[in-house]
Amino acid sequence: MRPSQISLVLKEEFNSISKGHHTPIMIWGAPGAGKSQIVLQVAEQHQVPLIDIRLSQMEPSDLRGIPFRVDNNVEWAIPSMLPDKQKHGESGILFLDEINAAPPSVSASAYQLILDRRLGNYEVPTGWIIVAAGNRQSDRGVTYTMPAPLANRFSHFDFDIHLDDWVMWAYEHNIDDRIIAFLRFRPELLFDFDPEHNPIAFPSPRSWEFAHRALQKFGHNKDILTGTFQACIGLAAGIELAAFVEHLDKLPEIEKILSGDSQIVPTEIDLQYAVATSLIAHCIRLKSSPDREVTLGHILNYASCFPQKEMGIMLVSDLHRAIGQDLFSIAEFSPWAKSIADVMLY
Repeated sequence: MRPSQISLVLKEEFNSISKGHHTPIMIWGAPGAGKSQIVLQVAEQHQVPLIDIRLSQMEPSDLRGIPFRVDNNVEWAIPSMLPDKQKHGESGILFLDEINAAPPSVSASAYQLILDRRLGNYEVPTGWIIVAAGNRQSDRGVTYTMPAPLANRFSHFDFDIHLDDWVMWAYEHNIDDRIIAFLRFRPELLFDFDPEHNPIAFPSPRSWEFAHRALQKFGHNKDILTGTFQACIGLAAGIELAAFVEHLDKLPEIEKILSGDSQIVPTEIDLQYAVATSLIAHCIRLKSSPDREVTLGHILNYASCFPQKEMGIMLVSDLHRAIGQDLFSIAEFSPWAKSIADVMLY
């Protein structure tokens, strides 16, 4: 299931808990795919706390608590990291990350917490949902086979990496336009991990964010830029990205395209991706500008100029995902749509 769909599932799970319909969620995915990021985004959108517990770093007593004597009885001290209505709030997300990397003795301690929403005398507040995540055994991470009793306590979702969803996330989080353009040009490099070779650095949604940071820090120093890219995304991908970035000095002036003064389209396909990506990023940053509709009109006119109509379709599709239905009210949208009707129909 693609990230945007899993995000929707998590939102509905959160909204349904008040009706008693919540089922604990288990998200399976490759390392660096963005599983934790999706859960964090849902918490931020609902403005509720997220308690992230890494079970792989726990001992059984860390969840169950430490016993202490009260008169002739033994009681258990409730761990402060577990959700508490007074301390954390009435609603939130309890996130059990790396659950299948935890030793069986620890995962066994989580059985009652996940299904019955309690551990001994402790009870999870009614407004909290429970989400877990882990890597698959095929990803060659440190994992244990999830016991059937534990697996049966979840509904299970596979996290499929999807370029369009990552691109929208990248625009929203101000990832450098050049990184986005490169991955539009080389989409197969968004995630390229071979568990047989188990590389140290490899392309993944997480490591592309590292490459973005490297570009901000070392973009002015060509002598070490390639090496810093390789440190983030691996040897081959790092060389390709550095060559792509260096080639972008041939781009037309984006400001002239946005103002309608230029409709020059580069002949090189990689530069076309870079132009399209830069235009979208500029448009997103102009959300509150009074000239936004005029600028969108210029971008739509430019989209008609690409030799390959598919490139213009990609540009406008990303615009639509970024700004929504408002795009259809721009006067230039109708002429553009008619110009690519043969591609869309056939």
